[in-house]
Amino acid sequence: MTGNDAVLALMVATALGFDFTNGFHDTGNAMATSIATGALPPRVAVGLSAVLNLAGAFLSTAVAATIASGLVAAHEVTLTVVCAGLTGSILWNLATWFLGIPSSSSHALIGGVIGATVAAAGPSVVKWQELVSKVIVPALLSPFVAGGVAAIGTVLVYRITRRVSEGARGHGFRLGQIGSASMVSLAHGTNDAQKTMGVITLALIADGALPTGANAPTWVIVSCALAIGLGSYVGGWRVIRTLGKGLTEIAPAQGMASESATAAVILCSTDFGYPLSTTHVATGSIVGSGIGRNGAEVRWRLARRMATAWLFTLPASALLGAVAFWIADGIGGTAGVVVVFLVLVAASVAFFVASRRPAVTPENVNAAWTGSVIPTPPADEAVR
Repeated sequence: MTGNDAVLALMVATALGFDFTNGFHDTGNAMATSIATGALPPRVAVGLSAVLNLAGAFLSTAVAATIASGLVAAHEVTLTVVCAGLTGSILWNLATWFLGIPSSSSHALIGGVIGATVAAAGPSVVKWQELVSKVIVPALLSPFVAGGVAAIGTVLVYRITRRVSEGARGHGFRLGQIGSASMVSLAHGTNDAQKTMGVITLALIADGALPTGANAPTWVIVSCALAIGLGSYVGGWRVIRTLGKGLTEIAPAQGMASESATAAVILCSTDFGYPLSTTHVATGSIVGSGIGRNGAEVRWRLARRMATAWLFTLPASALLGAVAFWIADGIGGTAGVVVVFLVLVAASVAFFVASRRPAVTPENVNAAWTGSVIPTPPADEAVR
């Protein structure tokens, strides 16, 4: 194996690692409300999400094309740039997951790649107009659009079923949530898995293995689908807890309304090729469902904290991507990429170990919200 082949192999491994973190970071977007209302048991929910994310990855490549050629000048991108950009995006994903903040994996990826590219070749290689029109504007609008749709949907479902008993209504909407949550998972696969496909395709173009403007090869599509599906199955319980229990207490009718709104907005964006943040959409939908239900409490302090993280995602991941590039470029050659990869592995292990003390699990993910992503342990455990 030549040095260039080794760098390409590390880049693909890092890209699939990002896809894995994308899966467990964003499982909550699809399944948090279904888990919170008891429509699906936690482990069944993440298993269903995994299968549908995998299937959704095969349905479209429009978003992959946007990432591969729509945001930066492909001829200025090197394998080192792609590795550095992915490193920055994974580190931001892990940090926000550890804190239980449902931030955007999409924007972390885009920010990381742009930051590394700018560090390598300057700001002129970024297609700023495309970045604004296809990433920033949809990011600003999508939570409000999804929230509005979910709020209207919640008002309508309660009005339509006002003569139905509470028990019958809850049972019916729990069944409906299975379908709506499944649609969100399918939509997530059509949008988010495409982003990693686009990055790997961009790297293959940079390496000369594919011509400029080429579509993602079949092996790239299959490997990315498997990676995001496996990540979804692992389940990002910290983010699931924040979305399902932190923002508002969710009733089944709310859950179905918010999930339906999320799926509709994501599928529309996929059709237009917009690399939309499913986190922004899902969060906006959950808040909208809380607004639409009489007597529901929306925890605006937590919502503001999440919005602040969203504002920092693009610049923070871009900075991390740039730093990773400067380190790899400073060391030089294959050795530089290997060092950055090993640092990423060490950081990932550190985040995982820290997250186990104490851990958020399927058994305590639905514990009463007390202001923290970490559930309060039962009295007997606290004494021990």
